[in-house]
Amino acid sequence: MQWKDVAQNWTAFTPRILTRWPALDEDEVLAIDGDQDGFLTYLSKTKGEDPVAAQMELADWLMGEEPADVVMDPTRDNARIKASGQNIPAGEDALSDDKRFGDDDTPEPPVAKAS
Repeated sequence: MQWKDVAQNWTAFTPRILTRWPALDEDEVLAIDGDQDGFLTYLSKTKGEDPVAAQMELADWLMGEEPADVVMDPTRDNARIKASGQNIPAGEDALSDDKRFGDDDTPEPPVAKAS
């Protein structure tokens, strides 16, 4: 994931940041408001390490997966749903029934025992 994604969704990422670095204070993390330099300075000061080590630690964390609660943004979901319509061939109704997979409204014929 990219830092810009973290910065844009700072409050959603804050619990994940606090899970990764439990020694950080939640109010101070929220006050940083997505500023990468501010976060690196705070992280290195809190952990008592040099800024290069903090930068490497942050880079490792950014290589991880994006949390689901950040991905599930209604504005992004709507865009994904609209984009999925581009995969429907011309002339096909997205809401029509596909006979190849059976018709859910028609009952299945009974299965008879072999005599």
